[in-house]
Amino acid sequence: MQLRYNYRVYPDAPQRRALARAFGCARVVWNDCLRDREEAQAAGRPYVTSAELSRRRITQAKRTAERAWLAEAPAIALQQSLRDLDTAYKNFFDFLKGTRKGRKVGPPRYKSKKDTRQSIRLTASAFSLRGNGTVYVAKVGDIKVKWSRPLPSPPTSLTVTKDSAGRYFMSFVVDTEPHVLPVLDAEVGIDLGLSTFAVLSDGTRIRSPKFLRRAEKKLKRLQKDLSRKAKGSKNRDKARARVARQHARVADRRRDWHHKASTQIIRDNQAVYVEDLAVSGLARTRLAKSVHDAGWSAFVNMLEYKAVKHGRYFGKIGRFEPTSQKCSVCGVKDGPKPLHIRQWTCAGCGTVHDRDDNASQNTLAAGRADRLNALQSAGKTRTKVPAQRVEAGSHPGGHPTAAGTLGL
Repeated sequence: MQLRYNYRVYPDAPQRRALARAFGCARVVWNDCLRDREEAQAAGRPYVTSAELSRRRITQAKRTAERAWLAEAPAIALQQSLRDLDTAYKNFFDFLKGTRKGRKVGPPRYKSKKDTRQSIRLTASAFSLRGNGTVYVAKVGDIKVKWSRPLPSPPTSLTVTKDSAGRYFMSFVVDTEPHVLPVLDAEVGIDLGLSTFAVLSDGTRIRSPKFLRRAEKKLKRLQKDLSRKAKGSKNRDKARARVARQHARVADRRRDWHHKASTQIIRDNQAVYVEDLAVSGLARTRLAKSVHDAGWSAFVNMLEYKAVKHGRYFGKIGRFEPTSQKCSVCGVKDGPKPLHIRQWTCAGCGTVHDRDDNASQNTLAAGRADRLNALQSAGKTRTKVPAQRVEAGSHPGGHPTAAGTLGL
């Protein structure tokens, strides 16, 4: 399986200038190639091939006075920028043809030097790991890296990124074998919420840390300071950077907490079941800030790929499953309930339910049923159900998805 390892890097002043040139050159190649294809489409000419664009916008452009500075950037970064444009077009065409499911994919758009994120992508021939802990990048030099953990194998590609807070990162893609954990008997269903982040079917309750809410006071002061600065001034750029750094701290804390919580759940349970929530829809309601602060999608994605990595089973039940309406004891469906109702009594058996605990129990039961149906269907049709060995993706349309070792 392929994994991505991200590290903070600290380039010096000349290296930052070299990276800025590389970011700009890759962005110019992307925009020039995109413009050529749009002009050809508007004029009714055939689709411009990648080979023609590479010859025209990279090889020949370096020999002109207007684009001679393209030679100052790594040639691999320019070629990768063109390949990324091809990927963007392929995703767009696949969506139009219906072969790519999920959210709507639009055509590629132009990049700006004012974008909050700048990056270049390199293959193994354009970088190397030094023995002194630095990473050599072509036409940039040896960059100091903060190695928080070792790489499990030699990397196959590298992405150098500058974020809106002015921080630099290196992201390595490596090929590695799954680290399968010992088999357990425990299985758990998870009900995600806002005040209580997660309620597990074994009775565990994980409180929501609410990192954004806790930082709102400082963010409000920084945003007010930013609004008072004149547009286009140096002081406005400094104030914007301060706001971006504060938001980055909030995101880093949330991500670190998600990693710790998801790892603990995967280690303690052989199978994990969650509900396929419509996060994008909830993010358009009055609860939008709290939904974004919780970060459900990122947390579920972590559970999904860690299940593949450690040989666990991960399953999603349909988003229209009435987990909050059905009694987990007798199965009677008692109808929808407002969010302010946290406890209710079943009309069928008289059991008093906590809303979240009951939903987690129903999630566990529905996940087990979907898993059993998948195994029985595979046996009848004589088809194998192999374990996924890449990053697992959720299926659109509310269909359940599974990852991990199904046979356990």
